[in-house]
Amino acid sequence: MSTQRYDFPHADGGEGARMLYVSHSVYENDWNSLPHTHYCTELFYIVRGSGFFLAEAEHFPIRTGELVVVNPYVRHTELSFAEAPLEYIVLGIDGLRFRALGEGDRPFFHISGTPEQEAYSYCMRAIFREMHEQQDSYLEVCKSLGRSMLLQLRRRLTQMQSPSQRTGSARSISECARVKQYMDDHFTEEISLDQLARLAHMNKHYLVHAFTKEVGCSPINYLLARRIAESKHLLENSDHSVSQISRVLGFSSPSYFSQRFKKAVGMSPLEYRKLVQSSPSVVPASADG
Repeated sequence: MSTQRYDFPHADGGEGARMLYVSHSVYENDWNSLPHTHYCTELFYIVRGSGFFLAEAEHFPIRTGELVVVNPYVRHTELSFAEAPLEYIVLGIDGLRFRALGEGDRPFFHISGTPEQEAYSYCMRAIFREMHEQQDSYLEVCKSLGRSMLLQLRRRLTQMQSPSQRTGSARSISECARVKQYMDDHFTEEISLDQLARLAHMNKHYLVHAFTKEVGCSPINYLLARRIAESKHLLENSDHSVSQISRVLGFSSPSYFSQRFKKAVGMSPLEYRKLVQSSPSVVPASADG
């Protein structure tokens, strides 16, 4: 993992919020992100690539241009797809907790397909660039960018109960949601693309196109990522062998499981378990991502 991080000496994000740090990370073959928490809120912007974000008990796909807002003390991590390595910018903010109208005190928000995406991209990139270059008045520029970012986020979260503005037919969105839910409920079972196409009453080629458009990856890649995410949980929290985990999660063989795990995570299942067991479950707030 290639990471650059800059701490703010006394930047103010507005309305009592204070920007703590900004970091830029790029996936490499040594990817080893572990579930962790922070005492501050984090804005996690995907510059490019795709993968999965794990927050508390939820797993969801992420891709270029999307933003994840993680409130304080939420256990989270990310998983990159090796064929589309993740690159992301993280902004840490103290004294702020986001809430959405009608959503209650949610621990995190996944924001995609909104009109503000370009603004999020500009603000996050510009804040990192200003901190990296540190030209005249760079902290004042960061302060202004941070306030703009937070105002737009607050406005978006108050509108999250409004009708969806996403493109695509209501039917395809509904059927893709059904397919996704089915895989979430049955990911340990043998599942084929033909089976999913029958479930959605779609041609399998159209299903792949529609699902990728809605979710950010193909159905089979989603299923694989879901299994990899669950395997990380089992490696962390059980003493099941690699063979047992492979069988429980529906992989065709332990060797295939190990191959796919290493490609996705950057290390073998046993190496991952050893790393987890030798590391604290919660990292200090100074850690990135």
